[in-house]
Amino acid sequence: MKEIKDLKLKELNKLNELNEKDLKTELVTASKNLYVLKMQKQLGELKQTHLIKAVRRYIAQVNTIATSKWFNVG
Repeated sequence: MKEIKDLKLKELNKLNELNEKDLKTELVTASKNLYVLKMQKQLGELKQTHLIKAVRRYIAQVNTIATSKWFNVG
């Protein structure tokens, strides 16, 4: 079973240390994870629906950090 730790989400202080390129890759990876989780939910394969919320929040954190550093990742 997948858990939040299996999604390999970085902590907030680690995200603050990343440069623009790394933040973009984090955003792309998290977006792909979100897509996969949503598809699994639609197919009825996902039992832990709380993972979708966790990934959505993570994407918001990455976007917020990028905005605060004046990066253009979106």
